Amino acid sequence: MSQAESPFAQQQLPSWRRAVLKVGSSLLAAEGEGLSPRHALGLAQFVSASLAEGREVVIVSSGAVAAGRAVIHRKATAGAAMAERQALAALGQAQMIGLWQRFFDRPVAQVLLTHDDLRNRRRYLNARATLNELLALGALPVINENDTVSVDELKLGDNDNLAAVIAALVDADALFIATDIDGFYTSNPRVNADATPVQDVEALTPEFFAMAGEAGSSAGTGGMRTKLEAAAKAAAAGIETFLFNGTRADAVRQLAQGRFSGTRFRPGQNRVAARKHWLRHVPLEAGGIIVDAGAARAMGEKGASLLPGGVVAAEGDFRRGDMIEVRLRDEHGERAIARGVSQYSAVDVRRIARRHSRDIESILGYNYGENVIHRDDLVMLP
Repeated sequence: MSQAESPFAQQQLPSWRRAVLKVGSSLLAAEGEGLSPRHALGLAQFVSASLAEGREVVIVSSGAVAAGRAVIHRKATAGAAMAERQALAALGQAQMIGLWQRFFDRPVAQVLLTHDDLRNRRRYLNARATLNELLALGALPVINENDTVSVDELKLGDNDNLAAVIAALVDADALFIATDIDGFYTSNPRVNADATPVQDVEALTPEFFAMAGEAGSSAGTGGMRTKLEAAAKAAAAGIETFLFNGTRADAVRQLAQGRFSGTRFRPGQNRVAARKHWLRHVPLEAGGIIVDAGAARAMGEKGASLLPGGVVAAEGDFRRGDMIEVRLRDEHGERAIARGVSQYSAVDVRRIARRHSRDIESILGYNYGENVIHRDDLVMLP
């Protein structure tokens, strides 16, 4: 549709600092099963404009399997074996990254993830640290599911849901999903002329999922269910989702101008509140970290991270990535004051306790950052 024909009115985009842009293979695949810059160019221009304004963007991109088929001139076949898909993905990854690199004058970094990487808390933290470092270095991360090693029971299933997980992983403000339809409708507009556009969704109730139908069903909105699942995951993390038509040049241009045409999915609570709620309710591992009064004041009054210099001791046998209790030990005894995700194991915390952050690597031989618990992973108790 042209902009004049679109039933979705323009909205003003809220301000954002960091975003995830998900681009599906339908926007990248050429008729010969290879990759085409036709729609990717406009999206890349939106990314470039955002970067020029000091914002940060992470791209979640499909297309490796389609690119791999073009390399060996093999047509898509129904029910292709997992091994074939994995081989095609391996052949096509370089082409997909090359497509994105051609649009930018900064380095593009390829990041491949599996379900296991995001289910395992320590690997989750490692992935987050890597992505944050890439952004700090000025690189543009391009993420895809690692189809080369994924197996059926471990696959994330689709890049819509992967993008939502990544948005929470990197603490994004917004998730942009580029698709080949103008937004969310009450039913599939391609088969139902009475389908009504839905511009703004305050809360994703079961009724919306019923409108979407099952994945691939003709009654649904055309592959819309996984996009609703992604929006629900993002909302739970306090992140807004914007669903738009990436094949419409005018809709893509609007994004760089701070405007939006499509469907906006709002979170029930802000990002900080969602994060703190999660931190308060994740089960604790046995043991914990004992801190002094100075560290307790810095965390409670200044919102500071917990540094090794304020650590008195570590109890138990927790591991990096575990949710643990933080306890203050003073002349009044010992009491729980906070909980958070430890960047170091109990063994490591004991070795670096009372030491300066700059000494961590010389003591351990490695480091996961200067904080024992980062303030984003820390919540004070009442």
